[in-house]
Amino acid sequence: MLHLGSMPDPQEKPRTLLVGWISRIDLALEFGLSVDTLRRWEAQRTGPPCIRAGRKVYYRRTAVEQWLEEQELNAPRRRRAGGRR
Repeated sequence: MLHLGSMPDPQEKPRTLLVGWISRIDLALEFGLSVDTLRRWEAQRTGPPCIRAGRKVYYRRTAVEQWLEEQELNAPRRRRAGGRR
């Protein structure tokens, strides 16, 4: 026998649909950048890949991590100050 008090409320269902995704504003906050910078990167196709759901923009967390690793691998090596003598 089920008690009404033990039935889960459909309104209190945990939000799981966007697990693994981050909004543009949250990513901007995480990076310490402006939303405009992420918007410009998207237009130039230089930033992490994103998708649009209506007016909202989302980034897959794993894709952002992969993009960061690629940036690290493709970063130009800096020479030490002073160079050869």
